[in-house]
Amino acid sequence: MTFTEELRRENDDIFQAIFDHPFVRGLGEGELPDEAVAHYVKADYEYLNTFMQLYGTAVSQSKKREDIAFFQAQIAFVLGDEIHPHHNLCNYIGVPYEELQGFPLPPTADHYRTHMKSVATEGLLGKTIAAMLPCPWTYQEIGQELKKEFSPEPDHPFYEWIEFYADDSITYTTDYLLKRLNEEAEAASSEDRKLMKDAFRKSCQLEYAFWEMSYTIEGWPVGEGVLK
Repeated sequence: MTFTEELRRENDDIFQAIFDHPFVRGLGEGELPDEAVAHYVKADYEYLNTFMQLYGTAVSQSKKREDIAFFQAQIAFVLGDEIHPHHNLCNYIGVPYEELQGFPLPPTADHYRTHMKSVATEGLLGKTIAAMLPCPWTYQEIGQELKKEFSPEPDHPFYEWIEFYADDSITYTTDYLLKRLNEEAEAASSEDRKLMKDAFRKSCQLEYAFWEMSYTIEGWPVGEGVLK
């Protein structure tokens, strides 16, 4: 069993909870509250800004040109391609994408961003990948699960969203990160492998929490958050 196969087995409880979350189920069923969708897009826009910065950190931690090229290409992918599922959601609620940009992150998303940045500052590529991997991996499996269960046609409200995350481009991203994490884990100490597992599970927990944050329209206890 590879390191990432261990990760998937050990975190299956969270993956299954994500598949069963009402926001994710709503994507498959084609019906979600407008306010929840807007809250998700606002948070995900800022979250992806951080994710691109983390790809930049991964570039600085890379020793192989192949890795540098991959992480650089992922920044371009987020900028040029991952806006499409956002547009699908915006069309569903009838709100221009530009009107949902530049908002402070809710507490959960802010926690998630801080967690990943904290792991990345430790300087090891394997840990950085471990903290980032749950995002593309869970979305890939969500897309595949929803496509398999609901077989959406082009008139499905979230057809573009589901097709995007079930597509081979997401599989390519996930597979590359899985391969590199396996390689980094194989060369790492037992202590660092444990830290990779901890970072991965916490990110999985926060992936679930991000869906919950969106569905419940989570906000700060007093006043607004801070955009940074």
